[in-house]
Amino acid sequence: MNKPEKRATAPSLLSNRFLQTILFSNVLLQIGIWVRNFAILLYVADRTNNDPYAISLISVAEFAPIFVFSFIGGTFADRWRPKRTMIWCDVLSAVSVFAVLLTIHFGSWHSVYLVAFISAILSQFSQPSGMRLFKYHVSEDQLQQGMALFQSLMAIFMVLGPMLGTFVYSTFGLEISIAIMGVVFLLSALVLIRLPEDNMESQTVAAKGQFRKDFIEGFRFVWQSQVLRMLGLAFILAGLAVGVAQALNLFIVTERLGKSKEFLQYLLMVNGVAMLIGGGIVAAFAKRVPPQILLAIGMLAGAVCTAIVGYSTSVPVTLTVQFLNGLVFPCIHIGISTMILKWSHASIVGRVNGVLNPMFVGMMVISMSFAGALKDSLSLSTIYSGAGLLFLIGALAMVPIMNQKAPDSAPTVQEM
Repeated sequence: MNKPEKRATAPSLLSNRFLQTILFSNVLLQIGIWVRNFAILLYVADRTNNDPYAISLISVAEFAPIFVFSFIGGTFADRWRPKRTMIWCDVLSAVSVFAVLLTIHFGSWHSVYLVAFISAILSQFSQPSGMRLFKYHVSEDQLQQGMALFQSLMAIFMVLGPMLGTFVYSTFGLEISIAIMGVVFLLSALVLIRLPEDNMESQTVAAKGQFRKDFIEGFRFVWQSQVLRMLGLAFILAGLAVGVAQALNLFIVTERLGKSKEFLQYLLMVNGVAMLIGGGIVAAFAKRVPPQILLAIGMLAGAVCTAIVGYSTSVPVTLTVQFLNGLVFPCIHIGISTMILKWSHASIVGRVNGVLNPMFVGMMVISMSFAGALKDSLSLSTIYSGAGLLFLIGALAMVPIMNQKAPDSAPTVQEM
């Protein structure tokens, strides 16, 4: 950790072997995740007659472990060899999925929550390892464009995922849907073997007693950077807004629009098409716009669109607003990811991610947990207006750092 790790450079982004491999792996994982998400959502909705508490608990089961394990996972990601970590996380995820599948088959249906719960824990070791490899294998001037490619991939599955998930669940049922997730995790692990060697050594035995010190250094690094502090504040506000809106999306469809719960897939598809287009637009001018401005634009648009969705009872209006929101949403994802990578040294990027990510996810879990109670007390219009206000405050948090430039070489932990 005393020296910055040397990164391999590539003549073009798409010819980068790391990027090719990680994108293919993510395609497989997205298939499994979307099939899982819709299978669990539709299954729980059927079993509980659309009970808001049971439905919001799905999101809590998926995101609560992230809040607890992201700190730990980020620290270990900076200590372990990232390629090996990612492969083992996918293998263990597959094993856990098949174990839970047996529990579902022979036991209580409530075990469906464990599928998301265990997968979320392991992702907290895999995801920061991927960020570290991204910092290592992608040149500095291509980081933002690389993030745009990932955003485009997510957008494609925002379109295809709901259709795929609904089709698989409707055709094959819950158990086959869960099994598909286990298979694609195994396939992803096989694909990741193709990753180029990172030449990053695991920490020595002598250094392994310094876990607490490394853990604290991640918090110190974030606190001493004004940009990362403001990013943390934006994370907190966005997490509160996204959590409650995501948990209650199904009720926007059934109550505000008067449609069946299956219509949710079309709402997400429209959003996904727009994200795909928006990701391409952002990639085209990514080098010319600072990431903090991208983030502010995305959150400002999110504020307006979230409030309108809460009030709209018109299907065309809601779909149009969802499209506009999706068009600008890539600015949030690309802005956040680029800021973390540009303002963090490769030796600590896992811990920075581990500190900031729980701020978003933790607040999201809190708001998801209260979503059912909020719906019993307040109207959907009021709840979504409040979520829009949180987005607006988050956009304003970017103002103090709007003109800051990323360091040519982010400081190592020792240079602090």
